[in-house]
Amino acid sequence: MATRNYTGIKKLNYLLEKNAGPEQYLFSVHDFSSVFHELSFPALKMLFKRAVDNDIFKRVCRGVYLYDKVDWPRGLLLYHTAAKLRNNTFNYISLESALSDAGIISQMPLQWLTLMSGGRSNQIDCGSWGTIEFVHTRQRPEELHTQLVYDRRCRLWRATVSRAISDMKNCRRPLDLINWSVVDELV
Repeated sequence: MATRNYTGIKKLNYLLEKNAGPEQYLFSVHDFSSVFHELSFPALKMLFKRAVDNDIFKRVCRGVYLYDKVDWPRGLLLYHTAAKLRNNTFNYISLESALSDAGIISQMPLQWLTLMSGGRSNQIDCGSWGTIEFVHTRQRPEELHTQLVYDRRCRLWRATVSRAISDMKNCRRPLDLINWSVVDELV
């Protein structure tokens, strides 16, 4: 059945049922602007609000919505949300998150993701899923290419241990939680 026979919320629901999956479960209003070209941006935002009210979407944060009716990768929502929020900006997992993932920091706030970003510093509240912290950096990708690896699962670049420690120092973050004996083994 063609989507042109549907309008508004039914059309959105139909498109999601047919196209969403484990790789594509987070959406923004912009993702649907070409499909709903007849709607103004405020009208499209209102459609998304109605979709949340009708349990089609769950709002993750401003501008990002979760389609929870597919099998999506649990534990990666904050990473994928960060990638979606700033998909046109240089970002990479660093600071406490990178060091915690490497086993160098044992105490990391639960549901807190720290990234370095070419964009402005900001903390994004993602409700019960946690918080994403973007910390501005003036470093450029070509300056860091040997100190970053792409993490396919997270859909983001990830700092090496030495890069994350440098970022911690440059951002004047507390270093007292770092297990230096583990650092010495890894670096």
